[in-house]
Amino acid sequence: MMSRIGPMFDALKEEGRAGFIPYITMGDPSLARSEEILEALVDSGADLIELGVPFTDPMADGPTLQAAAQRALKNPIRIENILEAVSRFRAKYQTPVILFGYANPFLAYGWEKLAADGASAGIDGFLCVDMPPDEGAPLRDAARRHNLDVIYLLAPTSTAERRRYVASHASGFLYYVSVTGVTGARDTLRQDVRIHVEEIRRESSLPVAVGFGISNPDHVREIASVADAVVVGSAIVKVIERIGDAPELAGQVAEFTKSLRSGIGK
Repeated sequence: MMSRIGPMFDALKEEGRAGFIPYITMGDPSLARSEEILEALVDSGADLIELGVPFTDPMADGPTLQAAAQRALKNPIRIENILEAVSRFRAKYQTPVILFGYANPFLAYGWEKLAADGASAGIDGFLCVDMPPDEGAPLRDAARRHNLDVIYLLAPTSTAERRRYVASHASGFLYYVSVTGVTGARDTLRQDVRIHVEEIRRESSLPVAVGFGISNPDHVREIASVADAVVVGSAIVKVIERIGDAPELAGQVAEFTKSLRSGIGK
């Protein structure tokens, strides 16, 4: 058995296009709205969705995602609530989803329980931002016992040796961070993204997704020309922040997501 992620990338390769991966923080502005947004993202062309697990100290996140986590935590929201939402989502959709979060909440939940409950709910994998592969065996072993993927990050500063090491422990895909620093929408992208993605591909057969700083259709088009998938987070979360807990929120997110997705075409 395998997660839905591998077959998704196989299908994208057959279609000859990059995938579109949006990110949202679950529970922002409420769990009910998050579930509406999940459906809207699928209808807007999402190929895989990253579900952010709210945490009090999200060190890799910029101001936009930090604020989203704080809004979600006021509800409050727990991993159990997120998995319940994924179960409801799975009753209608087969779009792959991964939990994007930090080690503290995952550890508190329990590695084996997290993997078992995640698989039962319909999660396809995990990206634990502050748990590099050097320290990631507990999550990785539990995930693989339940046929789930563990995705790891690579940065512009990663050496060839480090890229090979990370790739040897990852599954599903590799997430290349296009900037140094925290998440957040930016006006311009680094010009060396293509070079680094080509380097990663020489060292690993895993698909490469690129994220951080991507905020408009031109950015999406640029990244889609070099990577296997494009990840957009803060730009979408800004729409959620602006609209807030209103009936039209999912529709507004869908409209914005479609505009981003237009950068890929097909």
